[in-house]
Amino acid sequence: MKSITILIADDEAEIADLIELHLEKEGYCCLKVPDGLEAISAIQTHDIDLAILDIMMPKLNGFETTRKIRDQYHLPIIFLSAKGTDLDKITGLVSGADDYMTKPFNPMELVARVNAQLRRSKQLNQPPAANKTVLEAGGMFIYPEQRTVSIYGETIEITPKEFDILFLLASYPKKVFSAENIFQQVWGETYYEGSNTVMVHIRTLRKKLGEDIHKHKLIKTVWGVGYTFNG
Repeated sequence: MKSITILIADDEAEIADLIELHLEKEGYCCLKVPDGLEAISAIQTHDIDLAILDIMMPKLNGFETTRKIRDQYHLPIIFLSAKGTDLDKITGLVSGADDYMTKPFNPMELVARVNAQLRRSKQLNQPPAANKTVLEAGGMFIYPEQRTVSIYGETIEITPKEFDILFLLASYPKKVFSAENIFQQVWGETYYEGSNTVMVHIRTLRKKLGEDIHKHKLIKTVWGVGYTFNG
């Protein structure tokens, strides 16, 4: 059976060692690097299943590193950072991260989040037959197996979470999903009150879908209730 390899990118050696200690107890293999450039190199040369990235890394920060990783790879990414404001978290999630934890952190909680992201990644990489159908609406095509989206023949770049949100809504046109419903199904975690993570992801998704240009809102807001696909 293939061993699972976790990339730990953090210039604080003590923190990287602590994370490695707890992950290895779970049976995971770990690869540690001190900066963003080495993180990208490690992903290009090793079979990495999940990455844990600090934000304030030398040479290339976590946000930039994530964007470069997302150009080619879909592995789960967890940010672990001392930057803990809501804006920092939103920026991290919008840049392509799947989860965000602030320092100081509980190592066991980090392990639990790693396990959750790996379970979800495995499920997404083994989609049920019913989810292989290409979805089409208003000049947009969604390809579940390739996890890509095109509009009027042009492929658009979206993050894994943006794809999951779009595919969920498009799979049930006209059905209204609350932010809580979307968060629980896409992130696979309990929704926390006051979270605007879903709202931010949908806002950026709408821009990428070119709703202002094409004058057709594919994702409609139902005020006080949630969101629905208006294909």
